[in-house]
Amino acid sequence: MGCCGSTERTKREWKPLEDRSCTDLPWFLLFTVFCVGMGSICGFTIATGGAGRLVFGYDSYGNTCGQRNEQIEGVRLSGLDQTDKKYVFFLDPCNIDIVERKIKSMALCVSLCPDEELKTYQDLKRFAMHNGSELCSYELAGHKYPGLPERFDKCPKLPVPPSKSLPVFNRCTPVDISCYAKFAEAVVMFVSDNSVLHRLIGGVMASKEIIVGLCLLALVLSMILMVIIRYISAVLVWILTAMVVLGSLAGTSILWWMYIDHVLLVYAIAATVFTVILLLLMLFMRKRVALTIALFHVAGKVFIHLPLLTLQPFCTFLALLLFWMYWGLVLLFLGTTGNPVQNEETGLTEFRLTGPLQYMTWYHAVGLIWISEFILACQQMTVAGAVVTYYYTRDKTRLPVTPILSSVLRLMRYHLGTVAKGSFIITLVKIPRLFLMYVHNQLKGKENACARCMLKTCICCLWCLEKCLNYLNQNAYAATAINSTSFCTSARDAFVILVENALRVAAINAVGDFVLFLGKILIVTSTAFAGVLLLNYQRDYAEWVLPLIIVCLFAFLVAHCFLSIFEIVVDVLFLCFAIDTKYNDGTPGKEFYMDKALMVIYVKIWYTGGILLKWEIKCVSILDKNINATCKVLVPCFMS
Repeated sequence: MGCCGSTERTKREWKPLEDRSCTDLPWFLLFTVFCVGMGSICGFTIATGGAGRLVFGYDSYGNTCGQRNEQIEGVRLSGLDQTDKKYVFFLDPCNIDIVERKIKSMALCVSLCPDEELKTYQDLKRFAMHNGSELCSYELAGHKYPGLPERFDKCPKLPVPPSKSLPVFNRCTPVDISCYAKFAEAVVMFVSDNSVLHRLIGGVMASKEIIVGLCLLALVLSMILMVIIRYISAVLVWILTAMVVLGSLAGTSILWWMYIDHVLLVYAIAATVFTVILLLLMLFMRKRVALTIALFHVAGKVFIHLPLLTLQPFCTFLALLLFWMYWGLVLLFLGTTGNPVQNEETGLTEFRLTGPLQYMTWYHAVGLIWISEFILACQQMTVAGAVVTYYYTRDKTRLPVTPILSSVLRLMRYHLGTVAKGSFIITLVKIPRLFLMYVHNQLKGKENACARCMLKTCICCLWCLEKCLNYLNQNAYAATAINSTSFCTSARDAFVILVENALRVAAINAVGDFVLFLGKILIVTSTAFAGVLLLNYQRDYAEWVLPLIIVCLFAFLVAHCFLSIFEIVVDVLFLCFAIDTKYNDGTPGKEFYMDKALMVIYVKIWYTGGILLKWEIKCVSILDKNINATCKVLVPCFMS
């Protein structure tokens, strides 16, 4: 990783971007070992034949189709040469329980899947004679099918539905969907009773060009909103404030008016107390709301200077998608890996992991959570590193050519251990929450009210803890990007800064989150409105309601991904601002780094109590020249 280790500074100093050293190297090594273990599981499944059995399929005697097989001790008809028999055929293809992952039907390797319905044993004989594909058990001769007494147990259940082989996995799959009624009864009834599903699918296919266009529209709107939100944030914030205040006053007035005729004194008093507290909070927090608006304004500038930040959701989603595909494929490999075991219920041979090997599935499950959180944490660290570079570069014309790429390289060279440690902490909280959710689902309807309440309480508490840790981790990554300190040191420093600015943090999170929520609603409604206009030519409502739902869901997902990046930028900017104001005062050697928009807010709040003096008229022009010179002039002016 470019270095072997680092020594933590004994004295805490904030020296943004001045020096770099490896952080949490042992955790990087631990994560590397863990990933090697994940890769070893994949290698084990391939080496032991699990991957081959998944792709090529195997019969009920443990023979892999399409290749020579070795004899399995104690299993008759194993060790056959199935080179010419490449397809898996189930004697009772409709008796497959996908929900419970149980195959109750005997499986054979055949050379050809039946492409037409076979109604009698004579048809089975004719198919075997003409095509050389015997559909009964291996010990039965094809030309004797009609007269054999074993035909009822070792031949396919009649009638044999026509089937086709899957493109990659070589399983003979019945063409008729009604065959799957045992595990898809609700779907089959829905399809057979009416044609709504067919019409909905037809509407999607007919409108696929419009759907793609609307999805691109949602994407463009999300990217534009991230830039212009700095101009509309003030309007949204003050409209929100006015609505909350007016709603509270109106509700309180109505309760007092109703008290004249009804006994509502308690509610009226409670509403009055709430309204008074709310008005005091609004009065007290107005300065911090102004800070939130300024942070949104600067965040918009960040995206103008660093437009490639908008690509971060794509990169993260692609990385997660590739990993999830790999994880799912290895999980399927694990399902066909292990020792051959005879199922006592069906008498069929299955492959199961036994002994210590069965813990590989749990290891693989933990890997899904930890590596997914690691990828998300890498995004947070990358964005934080780019924003920190922007904030602590006084002359924005001297920003690195590719600050995001520089942030990625710093992350890979120095801070992967920090990201691994932070994501592991989230994993430790998420695993018990998921386990409790699993227990709750398994006991649904069986546990008493007290147990159900306790389970839900624990799940809720763990969820809240996870959200808090996510927020703290994000600020810890920002502190690491600023000062190149280890995760624990960065988390402690970030926590101290956040506690010292608790009211400002509360205002930014409350107001900022609501503004971003309104942004998501704006994108979804705009996309939905455009969809209604474009799909309106469809006469039947049922034909375009599903395309519109798909578009709205995609629009919300895209808006959430992009505005989440915007939220990270705002949080990192605030941490930088808080550190800047704590350790700098504008004097020589302690010049501010902040943007002029933040400087104006800082001077208003901290030096004038929110009221600009007459000196601002002659001093504020310096803002366009030198941000620190502004502070040097304004502060003496306001303090005099």
